[in-house]
Amino acid sequence: MPVEHVTPAADGADAGASGTAPAAGGPERPAAVLWDFDGTLVASEDYWIAEEFALVESFGGTWDLTRAHALVGNELLTSGRFIAEHGPVPLSAAETVDRLMAGVVRRLEAAVPWRPGVARLLAEVAAAGIPQALVTMSYRSVVRPVLDAMAAAGLPAFAVLATGEDVQHGKPHPEAYRRAMTALDVSPSTCVAIEDSRTGARSAAAAGAAVVVTPNAGDVAAEAGWWVLPDLSAVTLADLSRHRAGDRAS
Repeated sequence: MPVEHVTPAADGADAGASGTAPAAGGPERPAAVLWDFDGTLVASEDYWIAEEFALVESFGGTWDLTRAHALVGNELLTSGRFIAEHGPVPLSAAETVDRLMAGVVRRLEAAVPWRPGVARLLAEVAAAGIPQALVTMSYRSVVRPVLDAMAAAGLPAFAVLATGEDVQHGKPHPEAYRRAMTALDVSPSTCVAIEDSRTGARSAAAAGAAVVVTPNAGDVAAEAGWWVLPDLSAVTLADLSRHRAGDRAS
């Protein structure tokens, strides 16, 4: 399935070269900002974990947070196979994933748990004319309630969606990020990726992006070049630009 291009919201400026112009003599802005979904854009990892517990326990098994946290950021069928084997759950990996997704979608339709600073940073990046992509191992059925909520709130649309259906190799493989970069026609070294998990951060780094990590479920130890912080509440486009340029203080 091809990566999906999404018509930007009306308040998104031209996403061309102007999006990378330096601001007031500062470092060059990113050519694109690439966002993970679960745990990064929205604090939905708790939704997934709750559904894992409910599913495993419905078949008489037991689950724990160590196992749940180990699955954060994984390609969904990989997680489905692990849950089916270790729950144990007498379903195929695909059936396990379908059951989990249905529960997560119901929860997202009831309440979207935005992570701190996300809405403001999305708007700031869009106002600067910089395209943004969503790069996630979740499927479109899970993403759609949040995209609908973004539109209803007047938040800018993503120019590209790269989801779990689009790739042969899930995170930590870099395929999803590379596909989004190709669709945006940007060089990897000009991009900033925002993630919440080690799995996702390694995927973005392997694709060549500068990486910002805001852990949601469990801690993430910094690796070379990663900027790890609690959330995005105090992060600005200027901060992303400095991090991409490599001159942000640790």
